[in-house]
Amino acid sequence: MGGMSGQLRSASERGDAPGVRLDDVAKRIIEVLQEDGRASYATIAKTVGLSEAAARARVQRLLDSEVMQIVAVTDPIQVGFSRQAMIGVRSEGDLTVAGDALAALPEIDYVVTTAGSFDLLVEVVCEDDDHLLDVLRRIRAVPGVLSTETFVYLKLNKQHYNWGTR
Repeated sequence: MGGMSGQLRSASERGDAPGVRLDDVAKRIIEVLQEDGRASYATIAKTVGLSEAAARARVQRLLDSEVMQIVAVTDPIQVGFSRQAMIGVRSEGDLTVAGDALAALPEIDYVVTTAGSFDLLVEVVCEDDDHLLDVLRRIRAVPGVLSTETFVYLKLNKQHYNWGTR
């Protein structure tokens, strides 16, 4: 991760249920923006064979329908967060309730309900180890959380958002 770059996250990556049927043009627009989240409407239009106004309207519809969002992905270390970790959470009761409570914590940027050893996986971005300890205390205080296992990131080997469309 090198500094800020415009990136695109899909609704499915954010955990939203897909509800919009995408035609080939919409899929190609998404793919262009996955490669370069700052692509101009003129570039998008030329690539997909639309007018600039039509490309702008199509992008806006994709944003409005929450099929995608365009965000700046930063290198956490360069913006003051030296500790990242993935935390496996075992819980009891309604996983949606626990997942929603965890998602409300500001340090948590990713929550997914899983099958396997953990019921939920959460990713945290913290300033340092003391901050991580504080976040762990707050996670363990969430009703329904039974236990956690923390996987501290030592090196980010790959993080991409350009998986295309199907």
